[in-house]
Amino acid sequence: MNSEPSPVPATESQGALPSALHLRYLWLLRSNGNFRRLWLAQLVSEMGDWFYMLAVYDLLLARTHRGTAVSWAIIIQTLPWFFMTPFAGYVADRFPRRTLMIAADIFRGIIVLGMLLSVVAADVRVIYLLLGVEVIFSSLFEPARSALLPNIVSGDEILPANALSSSTWAFALAMGAALGGAVTALMGRNFAFVADSLSFFVSAFLILRIHIRETHAAPMRKLSESFSEAIASVLEGVAYLRENGKVLTLVLAKTGIGLLGGSLMLLVIFGERIFPVAGRGALAVGLLYAARGVGSGIGPLAGDRITGGLERRMWQSIGFSFFVIGVAYIAFSQAPSLLLAILCILVGHMGSSNVWVMTTSLLQLNTSDKVRGRVFSLDFGLFMLMIAVSNYVLGLGLDAWGFSARQLAAGLGLVMIIPGILWMPAARRWTRGAA
Repeated sequence: MNSEPSPVPATESQGALPSALHLRYLWLLRSNGNFRRLWLAQLVSEMGDWFYMLAVYDLLLARTHRGTAVSWAIIIQTLPWFFMTPFAGYVADRFPRRTLMIAADIFRGIIVLGMLLSVVAADVRVIYLLLGVEVIFSSLFEPARSALLPNIVSGDEILPANALSSSTWAFALAMGAALGGAVTALMGRNFAFVADSLSFFVSAFLILRIHIRETHAAPMRKLSESFSEAIASVLEGVAYLRENGKVLTLVLAKTGIGLLGGSLMLLVIFGERIFPVAGRGALAVGLLYAARGVGSGIGPLAGDRITGGLERRMWQSIGFSFFVIGVAYIAFSQAPSLLLAILCILVGHMGSSNVWVMTTSLLQLNTSDKVRGRVFSLDFGLFMLMIAVSNYVLGLGLDAWGFSARQLAAGLGLVMIIPGILWMPAARRWTRGAA
């Protein structure tokens, strides 16, 4: 196998990107209809997701009064990604990615409606079961989306497209969490579940209108042949990573960001127990999640501006961002008020979102289209595995080991500095001689 990745397939460009930051994104949305539809689908579905997640976490805390209940929910929302990695990577490189995304959206919309039954069910295992089934389809959708993006935008549009997508995720988080917390507190959880279900169907319709030629897909074969081909496909992906140390390094950087996943549980605990607003924890949790979203929106836009798409700067910004995350979470652990806690979360997730966007863009630029689905499936799978491990450990620390939420937040900040230290020699190696 050739160890050098083939160039990103170029799409038809409408001219050079404008230099002004805001005009770059407006130009991209106006000139590229396929990307615009993909972006709108993301905006709609992710707004619904945050309504849904906060309603689920609030329901679990109300039923169990235990932080580990939320930890288990987050683990169930993340761990299946890791176990689905071989299969998700295979289908993303074997079948049309656009069709795969549409099917995943439709099934997720149906499954989320099942949460209406969990509200009246006494057994929280019903909630966990639905969460697990829903995330199986999410694990098929996201690698397919990341692998499809370079076929929709040109090479010089990849970083702006990823920055805009990440900022959109952040905007959806900020608005969806703030509104979701208020709606859950005032209107009940059922509204949030219905809204999320509808958002998936709207997303499927928008993706249906994307017209793109996919050259990676292979013709259908017999089931026995497909099974042996799937095994060979996984082995081929492993060999590709062994031969491409740069790609493997970028995948492991995303894994490092997964360590921050324990913050999902900590923000719920801080909102419910330390900074409740007017006695209602859901509203405070919504504000903390909204701060996470605002920071995640600012981070990639600033990273795009500072690095200018230069690979050397992109690699360097990843290491710096890990240090920003660590210091911000240590400060968060000592925040005396909700306002200062919000500020710390905002700064910390500026760093985490920059790592996400830079690693995603560098992977898309340095990975062959033939194996891109498998690489991104592993990328997401390891990331989600770390989120699950982080939440499990922090949940035990809170309920079994007797640590306070503030102590766990400080420990998480210290842990996040470690990937930054490890990244420094990797960045020097892979940027040596780069323009």
